[in-house]
Order: sequence, then structure tokens, then C-alpha cells
Amino acid sequence: MDTAQIRIKELRQDNDLRQQDVAEKCNITQRKVSFIEKGVTEPNLEDLRQICLLFNVSADYILGLPDNLSYPKR
Repeated sequence: MDTAQIRIKELRQDNDLRQQDVAEKCNITQRKVSFIEKGVTEPNLEDLRQICLLFNVSADYILGLPDNLSYPKR
């Protein structure tokens, strides 16, 4: 299983939400949430953004990236 699909499903379950709840809050379909969790499809950038905002986590966490990555200074 892909890290993103596992973490999205775990976040949903840990927050006692149904797929339909996530779909409504992220403005996507329940079917798409199901497909993301099953690994049939990957979330596009806007879906990922909405999921991150819903669960208050970074995309790095969902994607399984290491904590020690640096960010460019602006």
C-alpha cells in the first residue's frame, strides 16, 4: 500500500469520519475518497490541499516524506 492512501484512511478513521464526511468537507465525491484509500487513484494537488487542511497536517506527512527536509528561504 502507498503511504498516502494509508495515512489518509487512518486520518479519516482516527477522526471518526465516514468517507462521505471527508468528501463533503473536501468538495470531492465519496467515490473518489474510496478510490484514493484503495490506491485506485491518487489525490490531485487541490484534493491533497483540502485533505491537509481538513486534518490539519502537512502534505509531507501524508506523502510519507522525512521530517528533516529543508525548505527554501524567501
